[in-house]
Amino acid sequence: MAQEYLSKKFDFNDPDFAQVFDETSLWSAYFGKLLLDNVSLKKNLNVLDVGCGNGFPLFELAHQLGPSANLTGVDIWEPALQRALFKKNFYGLKNVEIIKADASELPFKNNQFDLITSNLGINNFEKPQKSLDECFRVLNPSGEIKITTNTVGHMRLFYSVYEKVLKNIGKSDLIPALKKQEAHRKTVEEILDLFKNSGFQIVKTINDSQTLRYLDGTAFLRHSLTVFGFLGGWRSILKKEDEALVFSTLEEELNEIASEEGELRMNIPMLFINAKKN
Repeated sequence: MAQEYLSKKFDFNDPDFAQVFDETSLWSAYFGKLLLDNVSLKKNLNVLDVGCGNGFPLFELAHQLGPSANLTGVDIWEPALQRALFKKNFYGLKNVEIIKADASELPFKNNQFDLITSNLGINNFEKPQKSLDECFRVLNPSGEIKITTNTVGHMRLFYSVYEKVLKNIGKSDLIPALKKQEAHRKTVEEILDLFKNSGFQIVKTINDSQTLRYLDGTAFLRHSLTVFGFLGGWRSILKKEDEALVFSTLEEELNEIASEEGELRMNIPMLFINAKKN
């Protein structure tokens, strides 16, 4: 079967892409529920959601806390913010503000927020350490930050098959680049060090996981989340002329695993961190 997914292009600046980005709701919902389950619901909270995208879990938290809370969502993704603004107005949430801002340069005064949340944000921040420094600055002395993220070990089955394929087709020289691409998600210890380096005291961590299920490799490689969420990184280590061979072989290997095991299962490690100022 042709690898037509290799020719698909998604433009993050296309407003239509932001309209369908809710298709990642299943992916982000696992992490978002982990975060929301660990938020204490109190009156009069001033909340900042960093990397709010098109509004999850910002709006769910706004609904849970009710009108006594004030919530602010920040992101640099303009089309997604327009989508979030549409939702805010549709829901009639007058206590929610949507602001275009970089996490590493937050436009807020010191000690302003009681609670900072971020769902799947830290791995996508261009400057994660500076972003946490900024969160520390704008969090009030008695406030807390609660985040979720995926860590090293994400889709380990896929990476092991990818490495095997590179060896089998004589491209072992690309394996270090593959390992580097996989490692950009950081270990639990590396993420905790980012918090500590910004001055935070770790209150609680939860290591959990979710499993994404697919009929086979053909379904997995064509899933919209795979195409616009991960495929670009996996392709980045290859020359364009090698892509068709590599991915057709990958697909065959993944299909064989699915045939033997009844389905294809990808494990996604999940990390929740709750921290406060020292």
